Amino acid sequence: MEPPEVRLENSDTVYDFYRDHRQNRLKAWGAYAILGRRYHPRVGYAEGARASLRAVIGQGRPLLIAINHLSENDPYTVAAAAWRSGLRPVIGRVRVLAKDELFVDPDQRRKIDMMGGIPVFRGKDHGIRAVNAAGQRMMDICAERMARGDGIAVFPEGTCNDVDPARVQAVGSGIGHIAFRAMKLGVEPVLLPIGLSYGPREDPAVQATKEEAKSASFYFGVPVLDLPPRPGDIARLVRDDLQAALDGAVAAY
Repeated sequence: MEPPEVRLENSDTVYDFYRDHRQNRLKAWGAYAILGRRYHPRVGYAEGARASLRAVIGQGRPLLIAINHLSENDPYTVAAAAWRSGLRPVIGRVRVLAKDELFVDPDQRRKIDMMGGIPVFRGKDHGIRAVNAAGQRMMDICAERMARGDGIAVFPEGTCNDVDPARVQAVGSGIGHIAFRAMKLGVEPVLLPIGLSYGPREDPAVQATKEEAKSASFYFGVPVLDLPPRPGDIARLVRDDLQAALDGAVAAY
């Protein structure tokens, strides 16, 4: 199936495509390796987090990865951290939610597809009511992918934090609904909170430059093996655990 144009009015066809799309894993590994060499993020772990992550990956349990969002450079630094961390074994088997506008330029789209992207039509861009059906379908597709063993990586704040880079901003219920729907399909997703810091910033509205992004600090929280049964409770857990991971990243900077 040829990649469809990523437009809201075409969302059914878009998600039909991303339900089954598979990136070339060797190319993904190559791209992540290049970014791992270009950026050199520091990676730390909460006590027991590294061993627990290794265990759940060995068991084949799908990861629901939550990362705080600070700048447009985050996807590159996150990819570099994945290469230089315990996530390396799952590269090529994790889908990454990304705003739909990143799929417009053909060259950029090829890169995002190769990295495992799935487009998200955001309410802030198109209107809450307009994106409702597409959002429901996107969450179903993510749950289906998890049921087939894929991980899902999310910036649950939904947009770059230009308020306070040391505090996680509001987390929407979407990540909770993805986990909830995956559990309804018989999946036992594992929440992995990862805190990201580029260090203290005088003006939070000014994003980190590419040079500053090379000094990123990541901190892996302890994977959560048993999630609450309700989407709202899952979302609250994500925010609390993500804040703890962000505190670790800030402290390690």
